[in-house]
Amino acid sequence: THDKRPFFGGTYFPPADHQGRPGFRKVLLAVAELYKNKRDEIAEYTDKLMDALKPSPAAKGEISISLTDEIMKSIMSNYDSQNGGFGKAPKFPMFGAIEFLIEKYYLDRDKKTGDMIRKSLEAMACGGFYDQVGGGFHRYSTDEAWIIPHFEKMADDNAWLLRMYLNAFAVKGNEFFREIAEGTITFIRDVLLDPRGGFYANQDADVTPDDEGGYFTWTDNDFRKVLDEDEYSVLFPYLMHESGSMHHDQSKKVLFVSMGAKEISEQTGRTINEFREIVQRRKGKLLDERNKRETPFIDRTLYTSINGMMISVFIMAGRILKDDALKTTALKSLGRIIDLRFINGTLYHTDDVPALLDDYMFIADALLSAYEVSGDNSYFERAEEIITLCINRLWDGKDGGFFDSEESLLEIHIKAIEDVPHPSANAAAVKVLLKFYSITGKEEYRRYAEMILELFIEQVKLTGIHSGYYYCALNNYFNMLKLTINASPGSELAKEAVGIYSPFSSIVYGEDRGQVIPCIKDTCFAPVDTPVGLISFFREQGLLIN
Repeated sequence: THDKRPFFGGTYFPPADHQGRPGFRKVLLAVAELYKNKRDEIAEYTDKLMDALKPSPAAKGEISISLTDEIMKSIMSNYDSQNGGFGKAPKFPMFGAIEFLIEKYYLDRDKKTGDMIRKSLEAMACGGFYDQVGGGFHRYSTDEAWIIPHFEKMADDNAWLLRMYLNAFAVKGNEFFREIAEGTITFIRDVLLDPRGGFYANQDADVTPDDEGGYFTWTDNDFRKVLDEDEYSVLFPYLMHESGSMHHDQSKKVLFVSMGAKEISEQTGRTINEFREIVQRRKGKLLDERNKRETPFIDRTLYTSINGMMISVFIMAGRILKDDALKTTALKSLGRIIDLRFINGTLYHTDDVPALLDDYMFIADALLSAYEVSGDNSYFERAEEIITLCINRLWDGKDGGFFDSEESLLEIHIKAIEDVPHPSANAAAVKVLLKFYSITGKEEYRRYAEMILELFIEQVKLTGIHSGYYYCALNNYFNMLKLTINASPGSELAKEAVGIYSPFSSIVYGEDRGQVIPCIKDTCFAPVDTPVGLISFFREQGLLIN
């Protein structure tokens, strides 16, 4: 309205009427007509909408690990046992829920939990939701079986999906998960990585609006043009199926895998190794051909929050995959983002746009991750500077928790815990604050984390699976593993400590005494002075899976 109060809204309108959705032109004409002729009704709509948008006061509760039973009920009720993942179309990966399941499996090795993880991650990676030729994941699946995606490839989605597959590989030792993680890294490096450091925001879905997914889809003639008869006889039945047909052009197919390597190798009369070699080599051939097409637009904006997510997961990938090049890429990107976005003691989202909560939390997490793998205290000092700034600007001194931004929007100051769709920044804040407590011993950091957990307890009981990352934060609160590395960061002992996987670990560096002191929850154990001794300790505590 004239006084900036909303009376109508939506999330997406196609340019013209499409699949039951009104086109944007029709929407604009209808809204203009409504505003012109029914002003009294609009005032009523506005009041109702504003009332609906205003958050209700949070009902605080007591923190308990038994709360994790609540999300398991929600996960089980939403789990798609046939197709993997959760809910119905359109289907999103539900990062927080799957990360929670991986943590649960790490803690109790429950077979049912492990099966849900395997089924969901395999289904997503075999479907058209995963780019079978170029690696990386699309935005979401338009169907329940992960076959036809919305083709946009977002940096934040790929950061969290990479994290999921890395975590799953670490706890289950499934080489297929490693393969998908590496394919995702390849896509990110090839398409989204700025050579000067930093990660771009996204690759568009389409080159032209009238050819949805045209860059990513294939026809039978495309295959025959690129592949010889022998290659075609393997890749066609492996990747091209009628279920992948595009609605606007049935000849164009989204590539996806519907049969396992054993089944398809038997069907094509080859050993599994021969089959895999052909697939791996010829996927490169298909990618070379696709690269000749006009490519979708790439948004080269360097957002602080997205870069924080990506830097953290590249550091994590370096630790899990034992690849120092990934750490080097991450640290180079971190340096550039800090130079670009942290200016004169103020953090920015993009040029001249003040930082949001996501920016503070995910770049602070990236700085802490850099400290953990390098032992360079300057990363920690910068992280603490940023988290202090965030507390001063965004912390709700009355009820606790962080607001999403300093400025209110539509007279509403948002304070959220849902994953929409990437994990909630308030939940991420709990994990970040617990690391600050672990490193510094400052009790106020733990108290801030506790206040966030207490604030949202009743709300997450209602939102369930859509607040999965809150429960990950809760897991961290009750299961923190602290490794105090009193050794040189470059020593074999320090490298072993950094390389050992735990979803709840926090690393602190101290004076070089050639030892590591492990603490689990509130119990600290005798110092360990050899890499072998450290592995033995983790194995004795049941913290090593593979």
